[in-house]
Amino acid sequence: MEVGYRTTVAARWSDMDSFRHINNAAVVTLLEEARIPWLFAPERPTAALADGVFLADLRVRYRGQLVLEDSPVEVVMWISRIRAADFTIVAELRPQGADEADPASVVSHAQLAAVDLENQRIRRLSPAERAYLEEFRRD
Repeated sequence: MEVGYRTTVAARWSDMDSFRHINNAAVVTLLEEARIPWLFAPERPTAALADGVFLADLRVRYRGQLVLEDSPVEVVMWISRIRAADFTIVAELRPQGADEADPASVVSHAQLAAVDLENQRIRRLSPAERAYLEEFRRD
């Protein structure tokens, strides 16, 4: 069984910078746009995270350029770590049609923590959330 969530995200003309590649800040937005349907869609066991989650840590490694013509950008994401209240997502971004054997243009690690907004504190992941995230776990 393949582990990971695959999707595409469309880059916009406004995502380009003066060097005609997708700007690093825009890449962070594309990563967020890729995570939303995976984790926050109403039918997902992790949908409640949309009501309280924050990005605790983000590392982005730019290994190659992405340009507008690469859009829609192909994204593969998986879970590398799950703890009591947080989890880490690894994401790889490639130009559309790129060979997956080639290095990704962008590799990110995003640590997300579940939050109880009403009480303004970190909360534990529910058993259903953990089980869903575990389906996408890759070490």
